Amino acid sequence: MSSEPIRDKKKLRQLADYWLKRGNLRNYVLIILGVCTALRISDLLRLTWEDVYDGTSGVFRTRLTVKEKKTGKLKTVALNPQAVRALRLYFPRRKGEFIFAGNRRGGNAISRVQAWRLIKEAAAAIGLAGRISCHSLRKTFGYFAYKAGVLPVMLMDIYNHSSFEITRRYLGISQDDRDRVYMGMAFF
Repeated sequence: MSSEPIRDKKKLRQLADYWLKRGNLRNYVLIILGVCTALRISDLLRLTWEDVYDGTSGVFRTRLTVKEKKTGKLKTVALNPQAVRALRLYFPRRKGEFIFAGNRRGGNAISRVQAWRLIKEAAAAIGLAGRISCHSLRKTFGYFAYKAGVLPVMLMDIYNHSSFEITRRYLGISQDDRDRVYMGMAFF
């Protein structure tokens, strides 16, 4: 079974705050950037400080550009204020070149398995039920963007999906979501 988006903003906040309250800013930033950028975990873990911070001018970049590992395509992502705030909080305490550097890997980024474990740990601790994984962060971006009125064609482009069917599955639209649409329509 595939992962699903986190549909409750309160639970999403709790997921990130789980690590913030424990003083683990790396894991906190992983969750924040995972949702805010909609990048695949393989691309997120390869991010370096140079990707997000201009050392010459001493400011965080407004955009980052990555070559997607899966597709080989270049992708430019705007860093929203939430992402920059999280990065700024972690920046002075950073270790190594990679944003998500491991503690015992000689400065290398944490593994996908380690990222999965930390997300699962936080989800279990806050009682977040469902199929939650690293990919849930990417899907959560789309779910809330769609609910905010972003057109599916834009999400399809953001995700670099080849068909709307793939994007539709990502959005994790539930029967409750469909019911709200039906109940919210007034014609007469």
